[in-house]
Amino acid sequence: MKKIEAIIRHFKLEDVKSALVSAQIEGMTVAEVRGFGRQKGHKETYRGAEYVVDFMPKVKLEIVVSDDVTDKAIQVISDAARTGNIGDGKIFVSDVEQVIRIRTGETGDEAI
Repeated sequence: MKKIEAIIRHFKLEDVKSALVSAQIEGMTVAEVRGFGRQKGHKETYRGAEYVVDFMPKVKLEIVVSDDVTDKAIQVISDAARTGNIGDGKIFVSDVEQVIRIRTGETGDEAI
């Protein structure tokens, strides 16, 4: 099993969610996060003073999938989140050792 974490733009969340559901990949956790990478923030003017906004607001999407669905999920997220501009985000993939559904006690792929 793999955990896929995707940092994406706010306005792309609904596109990514719809694309994942269409691909029959369900179950996700979403959190609002802030950070920067190559985009390095931007300058804004407020009441005549210019200041730098270092941390850009983004959305962090987390899903856990079985190994055989991992590549498909990555491709779906990447395609749906892409605008072609700097700041589109990143996808991180890591191994998941164990999953347990609290309600039923199911483990492994059955718990996903």
